[in-house]
Amino acid sequence: MNVSHTATCYINGKSDSAPYLLADQLISLLCHSHSGSAAPVFLCIGTDLVTGDSLGPLVGTWLHCSSAFPYTVYGTLSQPVHAMNLRETMSKVSFSHPDSPVIAIDACLGSKKHLHYITIAPGALSPGAGVNKCLGTVGDISITGIINLSGEYAHMILQTTRPSAVMAMAECITKGILLACSGYSKQML
Repeated sequence: MNVSHTATCYINGKSDSAPYLLADQLISLLCHSHSGSAAPVFLCIGTDLVTGDSLGPLVGTWLHCSSAFPYTVYGTLSQPVHAMNLRETMSKVSFSHPDSPVIAIDACLGSKKHLHYITIAPGALSPGAGVNKCLGTVGDISITGIINLSGEYAHMILQTTRPSAVMAMAECITKGILLACSGYSKQML
């Protein structure tokens, strides 16, 4: 796989190789964009109150509970990062981890051809954009899971997204991150 440092990479989340492709891309982006020694911080955005928007908190919870994950996570099912506390959380991240690259993870809506795809790209993501909220941008590297089709009734689409689809994508992203961080940790030693 040719790893790009500037373009968005689309990975089929239903593919058995998806976690490995995500891990390769994340390792490459971390190594390319961050030459310092500060550990990455994972910002998992969303709410547990809306099925389609629970992708980030699911990933955050599974990372936080993994004994193999050595990095800081913001955003879990019990302590989600969402529109109401995003600015406060980003201030906390900036203060506590000033030199750390921030990997932002969120659910998104997309086109039919990209349904169930995972995207990873250098640069920030715009939480809330799919439901016409302007919350600013966050992250140095962004990972999104395209959990449903974008449309006129985005709020309703997020509320009626199948939990099994969100769980499967969250599991795939979590596996990819765990693979990447174990490789990234070895490179940092």
